[in-house]
Amino acid sequence: MPNALSLSLPRFSAPYAPDDAEIAAALQLTAHLSPPQDARIDRTATRLIEAIRTRDDRLGGVEDMLREFALSTKEGLALMVLAEALLRVPDARTADQFIEDKLGEGDFIHHETKSSAFLVNASAWALGLSARVIQPGETPDGTIGRLVKRLGAPAVRAATRQAMRLMGNHFVLGETIEQALERAGPRSGHQPRYSFDMLGEGARTASDATRYFDAYASAIETIGKAAGERPLPDRPGISVKLSALHPRFEAISRDRVMRELVPDLLDLAKRAKAHDLNFTVDAEEADRLELSLDVIAATLADSALAGWDGFGLAIQAYQKRAGDVIDYIDGLARALDRKLMVRLVKGAYWDTEIKRAQERGLDGYPVFTRKAMTDLNYVACARKLLALRPRIFPQFATHNALTVATVLELAGHDGGYEFQRLHGMGEALYERLAQDHPGIAYRTYAPVGSHRDLLAYLVRRLLENGANSSFVAQASDYRVPVATLLQRPADFVAKPQQASHPRIPLPRDLFAPERRNSKGVEFGERAALDRLLADIAAETTDLRPVSDDTPEQANAAIAAARAGFASWSRTPAATRAAALEQAAYLLEQRAAHFMALLQREGGKTLDDALSEVREAADFCRYYAAQGRKLFGTDEAMPGPTGESNGLALRGRGVFVAISPWNFPLAIFLGQVTAALMAGNAVVAKPAEQTPRIAIEAVQLLHEAGVAQSALHLVTGDGRIGAVLTAHPDIAGVVFTGSTEVARAINRTLAAKDGPIVPLIAETGGINAMIADATALPEQVADDVVTSAFRSAGQRCSALRLLFVQEEVADRMIEMIAGAARELRIGDPGDIATHVGPVIDAEAKERLDAHIARMAKEARLHFAGKAPEGTFVAPHIFELADAGQLTEEVFGPILHVVRYRAEHLDRVLQAIEQSRFGLTLGIHSRIDDTIEAVIARLSVGNIYVNRNMIGAVVGVQPFGGNGLSGTGPKAGGPHYLARFATEQTVTINTAAAGGNAALLAGEE
Repeated sequence: MPNALSLSLPRFSAPYAPDDAEIAAALQLTAHLSPPQDARIDRTATRLIEAIRTRDDRLGGVEDMLREFALSTKEGLALMVLAEALLRVPDARTADQFIEDKLGEGDFIHHETKSSAFLVNASAWALGLSARVIQPGETPDGTIGRLVKRLGAPAVRAATRQAMRLMGNHFVLGETIEQALERAGPRSGHQPRYSFDMLGEGARTASDATRYFDAYASAIETIGKAAGERPLPDRPGISVKLSALHPRFEAISRDRVMRELVPDLLDLAKRAKAHDLNFTVDAEEADRLELSLDVIAATLADSALAGWDGFGLAIQAYQKRAGDVIDYIDGLARALDRKLMVRLVKGAYWDTEIKRAQERGLDGYPVFTRKAMTDLNYVACARKLLALRPRIFPQFATHNALTVATVLELAGHDGGYEFQRLHGMGEALYERLAQDHPGIAYRTYAPVGSHRDLLAYLVRRLLENGANSSFVAQASDYRVPVATLLQRPADFVAKPQQASHPRIPLPRDLFAPERRNSKGVEFGERAALDRLLADIAAETTDLRPVSDDTPEQANAAIAAARAGFASWSRTPAATRAAALEQAAYLLEQRAAHFMALLQREGGKTLDDALSEVREAADFCRYYAAQGRKLFGTDEAMPGPTGESNGLALRGRGVFVAISPWNFPLAIFLGQVTAALMAGNAVVAKPAEQTPRIAIEAVQLLHEAGVAQSALHLVTGDGRIGAVLTAHPDIAGVVFTGSTEVARAINRTLAAKDGPIVPLIAETGGINAMIADATALPEQVADDVVTSAFRSAGQRCSALRLLFVQEEVADRMIEMIAGAARELRIGDPGDIATHVGPVIDAEAKERLDAHIARMAKEARLHFAGKAPEGTFVAPHIFELADAGQLTEEVFGPILHVVRYRAEHLDRVLQAIEQSRFGLTLGIHSRIDDTIEAVIARLSVGNIYVNRNMIGAVVGVQPFGGNGLSGTGPKAGGPHYLARFATEQTVTINTAAAGGNAALLAGEE
């Protein structure tokens, strides 16, 4: 638990995603050095680059691999995917398919090795051998059969696995800490500095966290016993990852993290202090920065760590807040009268940070979008750290010769710092540095762990250093002039407007110029989260019961809408679109109010409520943009001279929109705005459980400019819906809900003698996911837990049925169950809640009955504990056969079925036989498998190697077929046209005596 001193310390605060141009302008003020300084930097950097280019390492290193198999080549990409997954595949069949799939993507047979390094030649030879055995164009099943006949399959597996192990043996210092220490021993009498990194993914379960804690504790003791008597900083160290020590290391679980993680980190720190080791807390993603610093401050404040100078942390220069973090850490050291070690890195999660900011609709990026800005900021941070010596001991982690030379120049001759390199990289550079500057120390950051754990780390290093723009990739390329490598980062961003990447739009402009991205909130930014929570708490919501309308009132609403149709349909499309865009603006302005309503009436957790407001705004803007194109002007059709032919879309009349309770704002507004944009009048009936949200949504649309006469609301249960759909004057129905109700509406419409009107229905499904042995278990666990249990499983897209390959099923199911155990169930108004209530007592009763049935018929893997009220805890049941699940179970209940690799076709048959086709998840690294599943199954939305919920408007148009709906997809380019009729107008332009345009033409 945090102590009294830690509670009195200031908390870190800095803008999450400040403007790049403003930062660039500030950095430029100190970026330029004197001509003599620049000359010395050029001489030093040139010698380091020459060392890299002239080194002939018979064994080879990462640089050699990058030069041989660049990530810009198919071979490089195939090698990366092989490295990431092959060694965790336990069964021969899947390994054979995976190897064939990846080797088929590159030309390994004709690959001519450019390097003399043993590692590269051995890997290239092994991969080439494998590719020769697997001939182009052969299918996995056919190939494997023929390979076995000619004894080729073992050769393929052996050669390819050996290639991966060769890389593993070189890039990992040891599979155990004892092996690593033995390899790290002194050479030529000099004891090198090491920082050991215990490999592995972040913890998903409590047992994961315990295992990582034990590994860290054991390593600290072993390292400490072998550390000798040298004083800090000339002692070994260990790097600790906070996300490995807690299964819910996230901003919304802050209180729990502080209560549970701080004592564990303190325990490890005390052990490290006992041996006077360097103890570094590794950097995490940007949304975990503030939480990480809270944990570090609370740990460091403990008096038990006083008098020890080995505690440290890593700071990422690609984060815009890096300078602010340095200031905060310096203030912390001053307040506690401590000395700290700070490792300055450039950053390893850049692509992830960019994607997350775009997905979350942030105002900007927490990281720089141009590499030059990261390099520029690195030097600025280095200057700041050097000025803080000796209270701060800087550790500069870089393989960039120009950066090394610049730091040397800035550091002067005072010492009090060190460089760091990754094991397996930068050897030539740092050997030359040691020759030229024997007093300069450098430390090797060395991974320790099994090859299985190593390869995900290796892939990250390949991605980080293998891009064409990377210094590591360019330094060894003789075609790149040395002068190019010596260009200063400040020269690339000479003007502030050059600070941002021209091809990476801001998150809000992701869909520009057509529309704006919806605005989100970063929960990892404390100030933004606190503002949002305060705004929600201040909102007053009317939750009084809403009386049902009578059949007479329902009929009157249709009559009123019919009267208003003519005027609304003649309203220009641009005016209708402007009303929808104004509605999106108002939604975002009142986001806190609608989030409060969604939480209090709909039982939504904070993240679900925010996501729903964003989706509603996206619907408004997307349909406005689509409507301008489709309904703005007639489409000219080709034809003979002397006539014009135009195709126009027109509204149909009165549309009935019937929406569900699980997305009472987003789906409600999605249906209504689509029908309105197409020129229809609308009578909307929300679910009886969530009428207040609909009432306020209609009021907002009217305020935004939708005519009162064009949009009407009717409340009530299914009986009122039946009255509306049976009315003879309606021109169409858009419905989201159960398959049974959709069938009833379809029969009602078909029984009427009037015009044949459309039914646009989106229903549910027994949504499945397939995970084979090449899938990363941690990623599968993350995506399964999210897909099955987020929103208490009350999503049409939610995962119901998981197929796991038999050979990896035990491990995956155990991890999924362990991750589910860490979910917090309770009040949706509590920020830390992951799973809220189900919608009502009737829903709970149905789900409890299904759980009771499964308890008798299936094997229980996990049963959570639910609090009092309408809560249903997550459950995981293993079925003997997929046929045991005959209907959609709309709640947090996951069903699992094992399958053998050779029986994948039976899995696909089982999915087909359900006759549902809404969402499907596939977790595999075998492209042939993925393509075969996609081609075989007629499913509306297929998600590969990610979760299968949260379809984004205009990005993943949503909707299924079969028993899952009629189409077209909501939030897609074909949706609006279904709400319209088509009209062709042909005009004989030559009727007045001839075709003047034709006659006036010249030859």
